[in-house]
Amino acid sequence: MRRPGARKLAVVTVSAAVVSVGAAAPPAETAGQIPKAPVAVGYGGAVASVDADASAAGIEVLRHGGNAVDAAVATAAALGVTEPYSSGIGGGGYFVYYDARSHRVHTIDGRETAPLTADSGLFTENGKPLAFTDAVSSGLSVGTPGTPATWQTALHEWGTQKLGTVLKPAERIARDGFTVDETFRSQTASNETRFRYFPDTAVLFLPNGRLPAVGSTFKNPDLARTYQELGRKGVGAVYHGEIGKDIVATADDPPVDAASGWNARPGRLTTRDLAGYRTRQQRPAKTSYRGLEVYSIAPSSSGGTTVGEALNILERTDLSRASEVQYLHHFIEASRIAFADRGRWVGDPAFENVPTRQLLSQRYADSRACLIKDDAVLTSPLAPGDPRHPAACGKGGTATPTTYEGLNTTHLTVADTWGNVVSYTLTIEQTGGSGMTVPGRGFLLNNELTDFSFAPADPAVHDPNLPGPGKRPRSSISPVIVLDRHGRPVAALGSPGGATIITTVLQILTGVIDRHLPLAAAIAAPRASQRNADRTELEPALYDSDLRSRLEAIGHRFRVNREIGAATGVQRLPGGKWLAAAEEARRGGGSAMVVCPTP
Repeated sequence: MRRPGARKLAVVTVSAAVVSVGAAAPPAETAGQIPKAPVAVGYGGAVASVDADASAAGIEVLRHGGNAVDAAVATAAALGVTEPYSSGIGGGGYFVYYDARSHRVHTIDGRETAPLTADSGLFTENGKPLAFTDAVSSGLSVGTPGTPATWQTALHEWGTQKLGTVLKPAERIARDGFTVDETFRSQTASNETRFRYFPDTAVLFLPNGRLPAVGSTFKNPDLARTYQELGRKGVGAVYHGEIGKDIVATADDPPVDAASGWNARPGRLTTRDLAGYRTRQQRPAKTSYRGLEVYSIAPSSSGGTTVGEALNILERTDLSRASEVQYLHHFIEASRIAFADRGRWVGDPAFENVPTRQLLSQRYADSRACLIKDDAVLTSPLAPGDPRHPAACGKGGTATPTTYEGLNTTHLTVADTWGNVVSYTLTIEQTGGSGMTVPGRGFLLNNELTDFSFAPADPAVHDPNLPGPGKRPRSSISPVIVLDRHGRPVAALGSPGGATIITTVLQILTGVIDRHLPLAAAIAAPRASQRNADRTELEPALYDSDLRSRLEAIGHRFRVNREIGAATGVQRLPGGKWLAAAEEARRGGGSAMVVCPTP
């Protein structure tokens, strides 16, 4: 087990501008509602997440001598209490870690896996693909959870504290309760109909048969006991023990309210699937951009390769001098191209020949960048290229539309006093996951298998993301850590949002690196998202601006998306300070905290 290093690193900052500092972070032990602040600056380490109780849990661990890995697991566990519709031990995720001693970046693929009995027809019924709404709230959608194994792997490899220790803050929040905010209530309301299909879910999340009131205290004693059991027995309680048996029973015989009439199709999960689950520790996806090194997660997620390819496409364009219209134009077109290649080439590398190195090569990016013109717009669906054999500009394969992907997840970013950094995105997929709560355990099961393609978008074109036995569905999760040329951390960030994660992370990176925005300002800026579709999505601040009409004059087409992503990040400042940044308004605003705030 690695102990935290004692050497503080020199710092290279992307932008010298610093926005106002948030309030001091209270101890997590403090009772009552903890105020949110989107920015905090100070010493001793930093945590940024969507939730104040969760960020405070991470700060508590840092204050008691834990490192960034310990604090990341503590924050994630707390999010499983306060953000149960986006994360929890019934899901999975991707963990990216920077080791300050070695200046190396490590990753954990903790993605859920399909049952060993799954095949390409998992979501086919009577010869036709199921409707997404029929698949999502069913046992068929449930993959083997990877989150508990991710926590254990991270703590064993790089942490300093035991699982039982870092779970204590989350256990306390679950037992004593947290204050319901408008986001929690509205997410419950949007799931109310399907939550009522499952009595255990309705009892937990619709107390006394009603939506939880804003300002009320929400308690989850079942989850507190589950965390206590995990802390005492380890994650073997999930993969070889009673918690795992309860997961399998719930997925394979969904505890549905018969009076609801809901056809909750049974799953195919077995205790063998859980016993055989393994995280993957693999080399990160890496690309160079403007003299910086950008690290993210490699496939099975498409995040690292797609963000990296788009950055490489943009490398030859001076975005710092571009007008706002030309900056957004090139950002949109680079995203369109990278998504076309993602759809054709990225899947689980244990099953598919994913050309990761070639997708991230500058040579290939240059062969695709020549498609972008200053005064014209590409047409979607755009045909993919072949990264194994870069062709002359404009030559590509068969165009296919981007398949559907759910829009939720949660992200946290942590740094410690020794300079270690974690960027961690975890999920149960749809907001509310499968909708099924494991009876007596207090957590929802994922619907992650719906991230597979139910059927090929074009039967004549190979789809690398069809289901298979033990296969990981493709993800868009894109946790990023940026290093300078000396191997020192510059910033780390990530976001929820399904396929919009990729464009969110790309836009924040280019906002900071090219447009010289402070990290907090880049996170707060209005977003655009192009995913090889006929229209680019814009948040209202862009949709209602004159930028839209100026982009439409070039040929762009748009539709409004009320909210894209909910990012968090940290940035290393001179003198050993950290800046933590979260959303100002999206998803109710995020929570940035540091151990020792400074003016």
